[in-house]
Amino acid sequence: QVQLVESGGGLVQAGASLRLSCAASGRTFSGYTMAWFRQAPGKERDLVAAIRWSGGGTYYSDSVKGRFTISRDNAKNTVYLQMNSLKAEDTAAYYCAAGRLGGFWTIAPMYDYWGQGTQVTVSS
Repeated sequence: QVQLVESGGGLVQAGASLRLSCAASGRTFSGYTMAWFRQAPGKERDLVAAIRWSGGGTYYSDSVKGRFTISRDNAKNTVYLQMNSLKAEDTAAYYCAAGRLGGFWTIAPMYDYWGQGTQVTVSS
């Protein structure tokens, strides 16, 4: 049974940093793309960042490029999202996702497994 468990969300002030973690279990993720999506109330679920589980390559949306960093620790089966210089518009529920197709797909249905989400709230 595949599980993706996010942690690290919270309430912070604008300009602060947070690090989200996604602990993955239940299968080998070699060849998968691991991604962070976010969804604000009334809006679509948007891709924030993605990384290949094995090999190189990362993707960032324009809205977070230069502020967020995605990384992975294969030994711990964990993916991270380091979020710096947070803005009020970063407020959303953040979801970890895993996609077996291996590309940097920007639409949610292309991913096979999802975590339950962790809330990030940035006060201005």
